[in-house]
Amino acid sequence: MNFTYPKTEKLKSKITIGLLFTEGKSVSKYPLRLVYKAGSFDKSEKIKMGVSVSKKNFKKAVDRNYFKRVLRETYRLNKHLLIDNLDQPYSFMFFYQTKDRLSYQEINTKTIQLFEKFIAQNIKKPESEIDINSKI
Repeated sequence: MNFTYPKTEKLKSKITIGLLFTEGKSVSKYPLRLVYKAGSFDKSEKIKMGVSVSKKNFKKAVDRNYFKRVLRETYRLNKHLLIDNLDQPYSFMFFYQTKDRLSYQEINTKTIQLFEKFIAQNIKKPESEIDINSKI
């Protein structure tokens, strides 16, 4: 398993970020939110991920940077959940949306739950996995 977060996976394009906010959909698992849009960049990469922490909730840059580091780390360790289930490229923006200072373990658990919720909502099962009784 490749637990890296290379430069090619980082979301930096202003155009793509703008599209995420205008046309993207979102999924939430308190206190995290994931805004996503399918197929907004080169097909050779599967994921582009950006992280953000609100200045409104954390006035000091030190605090915002800490939570951005934690979000990047939880993404890095759990991105296999997304990559293994994606059939097309996606752009993601990952937000920490509370004033509460959760521990790393709590944020990691919420990240896993958020990724699983995203997969359940957006990834279609192949025909072979669909229950035969549901067709009757």
